[in-house]
Amino acid sequence: MEKYMLPCLHKKLFGFDCPGCGGQRALVMILHGDFTEAFFMYPAIYPLVLLGLSILVNLISPFKYYGKIVSTLTIISIATIVISYIFKQFIL
Repeated sequence: MEKYMLPCLHKKLFGFDCPGCGGQRALVMILHGDFTEAFFMYPAIYPLVLLGLSILVNLISPFKYYGKIVSTLTIISIATIVISYIFKQFIL
């Protein structure tokens, strides 16, 4: 499966991971049922999946608190991406 994944252009050009590195692999891990490994690969995968699902559900059947849910999940996703990126780059 890894041979079909897109390479990270940022990593190829600059030699270090971007804030999105690991997202593709984490999504594949979720699809294979490796939930814990997916979290350790890319911690923001779960809020991003919830965000995507809420957007998809709203397209099919709009619901009342859509704006608040999407805003909250977006903030959680961005915060998780930034914190995990800083942790990965400077602490590990």
